Amino acid sequence: MMEDLRKKKLYVVMDVICVIVAALPFIIMTIVFRPYKRGIYCDDEDIKYPLKDDTITHGLLAAVTISCTIIITSSGEAYLVYSNRIHSNSEFNRYVAALYKVLGTFLFGAAVSQSLTDLAKFTIGRPRPNFMSVCNPKFCKGYMLEINCTGSPRDVTEARLSFYSGHSSFGMYCMLFLALYVQARLRAKWARLLRPTIQFFLVAFAVYVAFTRVSDYKHHWSDVLVGLLQGALIAILNVRHVSDFFKQRPTPCPRRETDESDEQERKPSLQIVDAEHNNHYSYTGSV
Repeated sequence: MMEDLRKKKLYVVMDVICVIVAALPFIIMTIVFRPYKRGIYCDDEDIKYPLKDDTITHGLLAAVTISCTIIITSSGEAYLVYSNRIHSNSEFNRYVAALYKVLGTFLFGAAVSQSLTDLAKFTIGRPRPNFMSVCNPKFCKGYMLEINCTGSPRDVTEARLSFYSGHSSFGMYCMLFLALYVQARLRAKWARLLRPTIQFFLVAFAVYVAFTRVSDYKHHWSDVLVGLLQGALIAILNVRHVSDFFKQRPTPCPRRETDESDEQERKPSLQIVDAEHNNHYSYTGSV
């Protein structure tokens, strides 16, 4: 018993370590915050768009994706566990064990997605469409490898992180992950149209977020396209190869109880036969 508990604790620690390791590139690059500084052409019209506030801020995106993940997964696992539609070998609370597996898988994929996004952002250093408005240089002519920006140094650094869109990749990963989760878990007949309706609004939100990044002049269209593709790819690979959403589980049948009840039903009939024959050897004559 103690050995099994020790193994389960080891599994949890291993899961946490894997999530942290997957998130290390994202954590390190966010702390260092030093992208590659590529030169720019001062007459490049693609980086001369005006400043504009975010339609979907980082906080709003996080609030929507996290709340949707918690609500959908917690309610879905609660329904399936307490209706005995999924089974867990854990001796701990079955609901907590099931929810732990889902959220653990989600967090691992999110860490991978964000790390890949930041690897591209900080190693490529592509200027955003509003780079010149953020930089506001004193002088710029022709091609300049070093440019004297008068804007906020942090804002200028942020303006070099265009490729590819973090909003698009994270939003698509979260929403497609949830859409696939709904596909695997919501299999009731009454959900024939409810399931695709939920999936439509989840994916539509991710696509809308991506569109706003272009209209807000925060990303080029190619940044958004690659972000959507990367988020979708990580979600599909995570659900397909890491999660057990589509794993076929045989429904346990209480055969032992059935066999025991059959035996109990058969025993009285044998006793009745013996009583009719008045002995244990089926001898009909007198004893």
